[in-house]
Order: sequence, then C-alpha cells, then structure tokens
Amino acid sequence: MEHRFADYVLDDTRHSLTRAGFAVPVEPLVFDLLHLLVRRAGELVTRDDMIEEIWQGRIVSDSAVTACVAAARKAVGDDGKAQAKIRTIPRRGLMFVAEVNGGEAEPPQTASRQSSPVQRIRYARNADGHMLAYAVTGDGPDVLCFGPPLTMDLEAEWRTPVERRFIKRLSERLRYLRFDHLGSGQSERVEPLLDFAAQADDAAAVADAAGLDRFAAVSWSGGVLAAIHFAARYPERLTRLAIVGGYVDGRAKRGQTDADDSLKTMISEGWGKPDSAFATAFLTSYFPEGPLDDVRDMVRIMQVACPPETMLRDRDALNNVSVAHLLKDVQCPTLILQGRHNAVHPLSEAQKLSAGISNAELVIFETANHWPLPGNAAWEPFMDTLIDFLES
Repeated sequence: MEHRFADYVLDDTRHSLTRAGFAVPVEPLVFDLLHLLVRRAGELVTRDDMIEEIWQGRIVSDSAVTACVAAARKAVGDDGKAQAKIRTIPRRGLMFVAEVNGGEAEPPQTASRQSSPVQRIRYARNADGHMLAYAVTGDGPDVLCFGPPLTMDLEAEWRTPVERRFIKRLSERLRYLRFDHLGSGQSERVEPLLDFAAQADDAAAVADAAGLDRFAAVSWSGGVLAAIHFAARYPERLTRLAIVGGYVDGRAKRGQTDADDSLKTMISEGWGKPDSAFATAFLTSYFPEGPLDDVRDMVRIMQVACPPETMLRDRDALNNVSVAHLLKDVQCPTLILQGRHNAVHPLSEAQKLSAGISNAELVIFETANHWPLPGNAAWEPFMDTLIDFLES
C-alpha cells in the first residue's frame, strides 16, 4: 500500500521511500518507524508503541530511539526544530502531522491491539505425562500452530525479530496458540522417536489445556506431517487447515538417496557450532532470498531448540516419511501456500497435497523462499491470504 504525503511516497509493499519519484535510502528500522507513524497519522505514538513494533519489545537505549527518530526526520526532509511532519509530544511520544493520502490510518482499536511485551509460557501434559510448553497470544478465532518438528523454541522465537513479526501479525486478528514439540524448545527434553501420530495426540493435549474445542490450524514445513495426522485423527475438532511449504513424501520417497542429502551433511558439520557457516548454509537452502540476517537468527533458534544428534537421527525419519495414505481423510477446507521456486520441497509436492485433499486449494507465490519473509515483495499478500483464510 502506498502512503503519500507532501512529495513523498512510502510503499510498504516494496519497502521503499521515494521523493518526487527518486528513491530515498532508509535503514530498515527507520522505514519501520516511518511506516508506524504514517499508518497512525494524527495519533499519538508512544515510546512503548515504537519499542514494541520496531524493536519487538527488546530493551533499547534512549539514544538508539533518538537516533532512529532523527534519521526518520532527515529521510522526510524534516528536523527537530521545524517538526513539520514528525512532531514531538513532550514526555508522551510522537505524532505524524503531515496529511497522508492513500493508506488508511489504523483505527484506534487496531492500533491498541499490540502483542504483550512479555510472553507467558504454560505447560500441558501428554498421555505419557511429559510436559509440553505452549503460549497463547492475540484475540480472535482460535488457531493452533504446527511448527516444524524439533526446531521450535517458544522463548527464542519471542526474542527474535523476524519470528516476532510473524507472531505479532497473526496475533492481531487471531488467538494464536504455539507449542514446542516434545524433546525440543521449552518442552520436556526427552528423546522420543519421531512419531507424527504421537505429535498429533500431543497437539490435542495442548489444545485441551488451552481450552480449545474446535479451531483452525496452520502448519509450517515439516509441521504439516503432524497436522495431517491430526486432521485425520480428530476431524471433528479442525475447522480448516493452512499448509505452508508442506509436502507429501520425504526426499527418499521422491527417489533422492541419502548421498543426495547435502542438508544432512550441513547438520553433521555445523549444527553444534554457534554461527557456523554450515548451519547457515542449511537454512539458506530453504530461504535463498533471505534476508541473510533473518536466516542467521532463525538458525540460532533451531540450534537452541534441538541438539545435533537428534537432528541427524530424525533427518532420516523425515526423508522416509509419507502421508499420502492420509490425505483422503482430511475433511476440512484446506489452503496450501507454496513458493513457486521452493527447491527443498518443490511445487510438485504442494500439487500432490492439493490433488489428494478433497477440499483443498493451492495458492502459489513468486518466491524461492520456503515461505516469504518480511521485506520480501510476496510477504504482505502471503500474510493477508493466510490470515483471511484462518479468520474465516
């Protein structure tokens, strides 16, 4: 969406700022501040609002905030003396006072529905008595998240800007329930064999603990395996299912041998080493379009969530899995979202999902990433499509 003021255009789809048709270079944090201000033009934006949206609730010095505001003023031809566009409201915050056209300012009730600056983690117990960590954010229709097995960590995600933006965006319109699979993240660190039917039962235990009866679900990458088992085992509980970057058959089932699994080699060489180039290369194969800093942050989450020996052991299980026999049992409306040039789980796997599930639709996005990340041109339409479906 384009936000026009004076002779400037701030385009949040292209993540760009132009003046009279010429590009104005801005740092990402400065762009985010301008985007927040123009969306809420004429309203007070407090320091807490800025910290929450731009720095995802992290502790930030006053000097860092002041420098960001000064850079934002400079980018739009303003300064602290004139304050023709960005006005300081003493001891309260900022207000964008220039007339903005194109984008609609956020209504007060939307602007106030920010994610809490703290995350409250709770625990459920599965049928074997093991502890499962979960967290609920936002308000709206209930949605259960099936994240990739072994790589989820509620606390690390909450502290990571790229993941926090996903959580925040989904939580603005949904009651979003995330949980760590058994053996990883904040859940009990036992080492069960990778069993997707058991993961589906664990998800049901978490939903019960959170008070969810019937709900929608979103599954990401390998999380689709447990989600499809859940849809087949608990059809009465699932109202709709979104599948992002999913697949029917693992690499070995597609005819790719162990020798072809360069991802397994990257895990073996670098998973236990902080900031390892091998570990970064592993996730870059999923997100070749980056941004690289976000990919590195996501790698750190995965390394914290799961030790290398468990990743290697369960990589074989993921390579040899197939859920083809369960697709016919998925009864709820299903939306499959896929990057056209996804090299790890190709478009053909999304097409198999769509053909095998009777009430499924496929939406293809122009990206090579496993799914679009913030800053990618496909991110806004991707998130809008996903949330609109889950909210229905």
